[in-house]
Amino acid sequence: MRAKLITMPQLFLIAGTRAALGAGVGLLLADRLSDEQRRAVGWTLLAVGAISTIPLAASVLSAGAPGGSRSADDSQASRAGEYAAAAGI
Repeated sequence: MRAKLITMPQLFLIAGTRAALGAGVGLLLADRLSDEQRRAVGWTLLAVGAISTIPLAASVLSAGAPGGSRSADDSQASRAGEYAAAAGI
């Protein structure tokens, strides 16, 4: 498995979408609200969580795209090259 570096905002967005998805599923399975309210809120949260996950996942998984992340190996190799250039090697 390759490690990916992601920014804190990306991490928070991913966590938020997972929470919305989970809350939507939870509401669909719960009996606290009336059936109509529960279904409306549950499907809305489920849809928001699922739809917003797609571009975030694409951003994280595509290393070369703007806003995407680089793998840990690429980042370390880049830093090693920068250090060697600074040291005149």
